[in-house]
Amino acid sequence: MREKQLRLVVTFSTATAAMAMERYCLDNGVPGRLIPTPRQITADCGLAWSAPPEAETSVLEAAAKGRIALTAMVQLIL
Repeated sequence: MREKQLRLVVTFSTATAAMAMERYCLDNGVPGRLIPTPRQITADCGLAWSAPPEAETSVLEAAAKGRIALTAMVQLIL
C-alpha cells in the first residue's frame, strides 16, 4: 500500500476540461496525473488533477495558458 502524502487536487466541471488539463500538462512537463475525484470533494465530472503541493504555481499557469476552467483547488492527504 502506498504511503499517504499531501497532494494538490484540482477539480473541473466537465470531463473534457479534466482531459484538456491532462493533455496540456503532459505536453508541457507540468507534474501530476489525472485521478478519480476524492470522496472528500464534491465535483461535477468525477475527475481531478493531482500534483505535488509545490507545483501549485505551475498548475495554475498551465490552466491559464491552456484556457482550462478549474472548479476548485485544495490540498488533501491522499
